[in-house]
Amino acid sequence: MKIRAIAISVFELPANTGRFRMEQAGQGARKRWTRRGTGPSTEHVHVLHVKTDEGVEGVCTVGDARYSTMRAEDLAQLRLLTIGEDPFDRERLVQKLHRATRGMFTRPGWFGAFDNCLWDIIGKVAGLPVCALIGRARRDCPAYYNFKSGSKDDAVADAKKAVARGFVAVKDHFSGTADENIACFRAVRDAVGADVDILHDAAGCDYGLRDAIRVGNVLEELQFGWFEEPLPDRDQKNLQRLCAALNIPILAPETLMHDVDLSAQWLISGATDALRANARVGTTGILKLAHLAEMHGATIELNGPGGLFGLVHAHLACALSNTSYYEFFPGGSRDVRGREIGLQNPPLPEDGFIAPPSQPGWGAEWDWEFFRKTRIGTL
Repeated sequence: MKIRAIAISVFELPANTGRFRMEQAGQGARKRWTRRGTGPSTEHVHVLHVKTDEGVEGVCTVGDARYSTMRAEDLAQLRLLTIGEDPFDRERLVQKLHRATRGMFTRPGWFGAFDNCLWDIIGKVAGLPVCALIGRARRDCPAYYNFKSGSKDDAVADAKKAVARGFVAVKDHFSGTADENIACFRAVRDAVGADVDILHDAAGCDYGLRDAIRVGNVLEELQFGWFEEPLPDRDQKNLQRLCAALNIPILAPETLMHDVDLSAQWLISGATDALRANARVGTTGILKLAHLAEMHGATIELNGPGGLFGLVHAHLACALSNTSYYEFFPGGSRDVRGREIGLQNPPLPEDGFIAPPSQPGWGAEWDWEFFRKTRIGTL
């Protein structure tokens, strides 16, 4: 079997991450930058097709909720490097593309959708779902629910709603000061009780090291599960200090996770206790990171849907023994939107748990007529 052709279908959808302005708030040493949305916008979404000379086709979105397009230059280089190759030489092809990245002056992880297409091809030929090819760790995986965090009252109400739906873990996105957020932490813990795992995502905050330590001490007191992006991911030295000062697991580096090698170094150097990862960089790279984390007694936590509107991470969440949860965003912004381009089976948690489909490969079911009618172009 040989790779015969590579193509991209182009769609236009409402943007998952809207455009925004930056404004300064606070006074003196407390002054910080905050985001202000500018209203709805649209974005292009690319779907990659890797076609073989035996009629088997691998399909995956480029990126997931972000990084959803491939540069024309990268597509041309991908064709040059892989057409005529055997899709079963997956490890060899990943090494080849990884080495080519430096000469292309492009973003690390740029070929992740291609790697995911190879897994789809291999699964279809073998007649097995990807999670079975890797080796299942479980039949389903608990999901955590990202609850509304605009105010303390909204957070309490939405977190309680999630628990009533069967979720055993919930995550905030509070963006206030350390003192404001601490008050919200206490309110949510009181609302959901002691048995629910609560996770703090500080991506929208502006903690310095001292505030991060103070917040971390409160999170430990309230028995939160992890402390995500407490400081800028590039602040390696202070992340090392924070990890040494706290017992709660620090989760990083989300803004650097397109670079698998860099993520590995953050874990090895003690700048994070657990790894944030996304299979938009390719399933093969994620498996390498997961095994590295396992050897360090650490977990790898998958960010967002990871391709095919959740199908990719649904498989990986059930194949990796050292991941805790599937990340679920209510409202359909990451999963149900797949139906807008013809995906008929985007995964949704049931009673707080996610499971991948049992069909071969990623198990995506497409309405191809609707798919072709909806796309705005091909590359």
